[in-house]
Amino acid sequence: MPSNKLVAALSIVLLLIGCNLAPRGGIRAPPAGRAPPTPLNPVLAPRGTAVYRVDADRSELRVLVFRAGPMARLGHDHVIVNRALAGWIEPSAGSDPASFRLELPVAAFAVDETAARLAEGADFAAEIGDDAKQGTRHNLLGPALLDADAYPTIVVRSIGIEAGDGDETALVATVSIVVAGHESRQRIGFVLARTATQLIASADFRLRQSSLGLTPYSIMMGALQVQDEFRVKLRLVASLSTGDVDP
Repeated sequence: MPSNKLVAALSIVLLLIGCNLAPRGGIRAPPAGRAPPTPLNPVLAPRGTAVYRVDADRSELRVLVFRAGPMARLGHDHVIVNRALAGWIEPSAGSDPASFRLELPVAAFAVDETAARLAEGADFAAEIGDDAKQGTRHNLLGPALLDADAYPTIVVRSIGIEAGDGDETALVATVSIVVAGHESRQRIGFVLARTATQLIASADFRLRQSSLGLTPYSIMMGALQVQDEFRVKLRLVASLSTGDVDP
């Protein structure tokens, strides 16, 4: 049986995990070696082309983050959702390849909504209090991870799209992802459904925080931490529109 002092110490540590105060000092200058922040502006489509614009009301990015370390039982797995996606998809035309651009405002991430957790099954069944949710969101948006003050937008753009395995709806995109001033290239498989006026893209894949230039959250010398690998579920609904402004 642990001593009362040990229990008290662990309680303080867990409180700090969930309820870290926001850093002071306002917006910081970009750290050395990082790109300048991308401003959150309306995402503009290529001039004069038929494009499909992302419908934020019907699109969603969902991230599943998992606990790790010898004291993982003291933490929680998390469901993080963003429903403020903006961007465009331009289908291939003649010799021109298909392309797309997607922007996610970092401040729009919601952490551990009850309905979202229930939808992810037994591993996320535990109810999380509001203080813990707010603390997790502070850590997520803070300078050690997404650094929302300095880098308010995550940008994903296509570099190339090719056929994947299986039927003609399966595709693989090579993309550039810019997160917190770091750019990386990733290959992501997705499925595309198309009607006369809509494109619906869905994907379910895994990435590593370290491959995006991020350092997984860790305390107590790694006794309680967040796994490097996380799962991403993406649904994009885009409706046909005519772009009239260069990006």
